[in-house]
Amino acid sequence: MYPTLYHAFLDLFGIELNFLKFFNSFGFFVALAFLAAHFNLASELRRKTANGLLKPTERKIMVGEGPKAMDLIMQAIVGFILGWKGLYIILNMADATADPPAFLLSTKGNIIGGVLMSAFFTWMLWREKKKEQLAKPEERIVTLSPLQHAGNITLTAALWGFIGAKLFHWLENPRDFINLFNGAGAKDIVTGLTMYGGLILAGFMVMRYFKQNGLAFWPAVDSAAPSVLLAYGIGRIGCQVSGDGDWGIANTAPTPSWMPQWLWSYDYPNNVNGVLGLSRKGGYVGERITDGTCFEGYCTHLVPGVFPTPLYEAIACVLLFGVLWLLRKRINTPGIIFCLFLIFDGVERFFVEKIRVNEAWLGTWTQAEVISTVLALVAVPSGLVVQTPHAPTRQPPTEQPA
Repeated sequence: MYPTLYHAFLDLFGIELNFLKFFNSFGFFVALAFLAAHFNLASELRRKTANGLLKPTERKIMVGEGPKAMDLIMQAIVGFILGWKGLYIILNMADATADPPAFLLSTKGNIIGGVLMSAFFTWMLWREKKKEQLAKPEERIVTLSPLQHAGNITLTAALWGFIGAKLFHWLENPRDFINLFNGAGAKDIVTGLTMYGGLILAGFMVMRYFKQNGLAFWPAVDSAAPSVLLAYGIGRIGCQVSGDGDWGIANTAPTPSWMPQWLWSYDYPNNVNGVLGLSRKGGYVGERITDGTCFEGYCTHLVPGVFPTPLYEAIACVLLFGVLWLLRKRINTPGIIFCLFLIFDGVERFFVEKIRVNEAWLGTWTQAEVISTVLALVAVPSGLVVQTPHAPTRQPPTEQPA
């Protein structure tokens, strides 16, 4: 397993680049996931626009306004944080990379770097706004094609997806939230995420974006649905590569002759969580690595091995994405692709939960089992509703001349 890109480069290429310790391997794959989702979303928005299912929209904007105080303040804050942490990293690389998550959450920084970068960022924004400033600001109407919304849709999904994933994770694991305040949860900032929390909150905010910007609802959500499955599949590769704890329960059954050992039961060496001791569920313990590659701070593996459920989900979701991608041109009724997405995602997650480590949330059911069941059950009647043709409006009979 590779907790960070530093460990991947060190093991695969023998290159030691300390600054790569700041790039969590899970976060790297999440970034790839959103890039892939953006590419596919843009492709679908372009196609549906060409087919007349999505129309350009108009928006009123103010042009020629000068620099605004709040914008300058926010720019100054961003510049200060980057300079404050950035210059400290350059001057104290060994200290900063000893424990990157803890450093980023600490008060360590270089005040001179923060002030200089803050001033530079503020000046750059002020200069840009002054160049665009008119003697009298005016309101203009601009036309935006659906494709031009792709970037904002992706950013909306990324921001609210992360917030939702953290909130749901803390609801499911309140101890991890408490650990943030005693320093024990620094490594959990990026890896402690709950997929359905991100899906629900991001989905709601993206749908809200569609409504606010006048995009036809069902064609728009159909455009996004396949991309979500693809992004989820790529994100699960990140879970597998980093060993972030989304693995399955202990698996001591004999490996089928036709299946490789790592696909049946895997021990996640050097997992990012550094699991050591008895698990809360699953029947395995974490032990120190005594034979093989051992990364400082992560030198543990699972005994016995467990079902590599992130890998199963990655394979399943990429395949299901392929199914939706093939069906998108064959199904013409808006909304059906989105309903199929909910069914595919719900069924896939429900069954993988049966062999996955998780806390019971409602009786013996996990949070994901409850949500996946609800999504699948809601999708079936919703699909029937959206494909039911609307009865034509009855016109009053015209009077015939006598």
